[in-house]
Amino acid sequence: MPADSIRWVSLSSVTLPLRNAISDAKVFTGRQKPMTEVVFLFAEIATEQDQHGLGFSYSKRAGGPAQYAHAAEVAEGLIGEDPNDIGRLITKLQWAGASVGRSGLATQALAAFDVALYDLKAKRAGLPLAKLLGAHRDSVRTYNTSGGFLNASLEEVKEQAARSLDEGIGGIKIKVGLPDNTEDLRRVRGVREHIGEDVPLMVDANQQWDRTTALRMGQRLEGFDLTWIEEPLDAYDVEGHARLARTLVTPVATGEMLASVAEHERLIDGGACDIIQPDAPRVGGITQFLRLMTLADQRGLDLAPHFAMEIHLHLAACYPRETWVEHFDWLDPLFNERLETKDGRMLVPDRPGLGITLSEQARAWTTGSVSFGKR
Repeated sequence: MPADSIRWVSLSSVTLPLRNAISDAKVFTGRQKPMTEVVFLFAEIATEQDQHGLGFSYSKRAGGPAQYAHAAEVAEGLIGEDPNDIGRLITKLQWAGASVGRSGLATQALAAFDVALYDLKAKRAGLPLAKLLGAHRDSVRTYNTSGGFLNASLEEVKEQAARSLDEGIGGIKIKVGLPDNTEDLRRVRGVREHIGEDVPLMVDANQQWDRTTALRMGQRLEGFDLTWIEEPLDAYDVEGHARLARTLVTPVATGEMLASVAEHERLIDGGACDIIQPDAPRVGGITQFLRLMTLADQRGLDLAPHFAMEIHLHLAACYPRETWVEHFDWLDPLFNERLETKDGRMLVPDRPGLGITLSEQARAWTTGSVSFGKR
């Protein structure tokens, strides 16, 4: 195929309203307000040969407008470039915004471009992204989180857990970290008894315990045969997480809040987790996520990416050892396609690229858009 070049780049800021306000432990400790929406940054890329790519990043509670603004400042640098040269192009965009650094918000803005370029490359090859990258499996274990938030009563959490299992989802994660530790234990016990001993069960404290509480709660939770305890401590407390990982039988999982490969590298080098949970949009896209996968595999860590299952399903399928993907139905209105779950696993779609297209509803929720080049 002759050389191609990017002729058009479009950015959209889309605000997704949640059906119900969501509360985790950060709300109950007074650090955040309930979450009512998620703001997405979508990047669409088209080439002279009429190849198309779609990518996205996102922000919860704050940062969405800033991601959009930063992406709009650097996007024009892609026009006329060869879309196959993903690493070079992302480096070019990094230098265009070098004064704001290579982590955090700036990195998350570039993630939308990176994902779109990979989506385009896989579509050009006629392959699902997982197949383009080199899959180890055609399905990935999946667990549900969206039904386990603290704003829901225990009965509601149990009902949602049963519904998820009936829909072919393989595990259940619920939120903990309430000011009353006994209430956390009551909810975990109730869910465990409801779903049975054989169903994988995870808990997530969303960084709200101190070191003493995390150790005490971790020891009390050992009897529930948990698949992991997630974010028991502040995301940047490498030493504290490492102590827990050495002390507890239950695996420790963390990493979702980190916003660069370098931050994850400190986590890995410090022995701070048994299961690492990177988020591709947060660390800069697929290019950076692949670097993290190599580091994690070298240290023998398990992998369970955070959120954005539409992207992470493909990446998790490429990890050498069995992984988990987090099932959220929140994003369903944004896309025309649905991911399928069966027998506890999420199936890699056979559609080229990520296998998703933006819905008319996503277009209707667009609050801002800008384009560069020729449509």
